[in-house]
Amino acid sequence: MSYPIYVVDAFTSRAFAGNPAGVCLLDKEADATWMQSVAMEMNHAETAFVRRVKDGFELRWFTPSLEVDLCGHATLASAHVLWAIGRLPEDQAAKFHTKSGVLVATKEDQIRLDFPAEPPEAAALSDDVRGLNPVWTGKNRMDWMIEVATEAEVRGFSPDFDNIESLGMRGLQVTAAGASKYDFISRFFAPQAGIPEDPVTGSAHCCLGPYWGAKLGKDRMLAFQASPRAGEVGVELRGARVGLYGDAVITLEGVLRC
Repeated sequence: MSYPIYVVDAFTSRAFAGNPAGVCLLDKEADATWMQSVAMEMNHAETAFVRRVKDGFELRWFTPSLEVDLCGHATLASAHVLWAIGRLPEDQAAKFHTKSGVLVATKEDQIRLDFPAEPPEAAALSDDVRGLNPVWTGKNRMDWMIEVATEAEVRGFSPDFDNIESLGMRGLQVTAAGASKYDFISRFFAPQAGIPEDPVTGSAHCCLGPYWGAKLGKDRMLAFQASPRAGEVGVELRGARVGLYGDAVITLEGVLRC
C-alpha cells in the first residue's frame, strides 16, 4: 500500500520554523496500531491522518507515543495540504470529524481554526516545578498551566523533564504576559506524551486564550510560543469557541510505502 504524506511547518510563514507536522492522506480506514507506527517513524510532535468521509474528513492525531484528543498545529497543517494540492477548493471550509467534535478550518488572510474553548480552573500542583516561581497554577482537562511573573522567566526556564513528567496529564503550559508586541507568551512541555518541548501548540491556546482574554479584557490577541523554533498564534474568543490563526508551509512531500 502507498499513501501521500507531507511535512508541514505550522504557525509560521517560513520553512524550518513553527511546528512541523506529518500529514498522511488515507483512502480507507486505517488500523490505530499502524498509524501509531507511522507517527513513531515520522517522529514529529504530531502526525495527522486524514480520510474523506461523507460530510468532510475524519482526522486523527498521533504523537510518537500515543493518540491525542486535540491538536491545533496538525489540524492547520492538514487543512493547508488539502487546499494546496487541490483536494479541497480554497474557498471551501475544511470540516474535520475528530475526538473533540467537529473542527472547521477556513482560508482567510491566514488559516483560521474554529476550536473549543478549554479554559483552566485554579488548582494546586502536588509538587513544585523546579526552576519556576508560579504566580498562578491551574489545569483544564488536558494540561497543567503555570503563570509566572515575566516573559524573561518563560524564555529562560530550563525544564527538568522527569519532574514535569511526574505531574501527569498531557503536558505543562508555562506562560506570562508579553513584554512587547505580544499579548502573552508561552512554552509547552509534554514528555509524558513523547514531546519534551512542543514548538508551537495550537490546542494549548484554547486554554491560554480564555485565561489571558479574561485577565487582559481582550477578545482578540496575538500570542508567541517561545520555543527554539518559535511561532505566532492569533487568538479570537467567541464564547465557547476559540479562533486560532496562523500560516503554514509545506517542506516535504512523498509517498509512504507500507
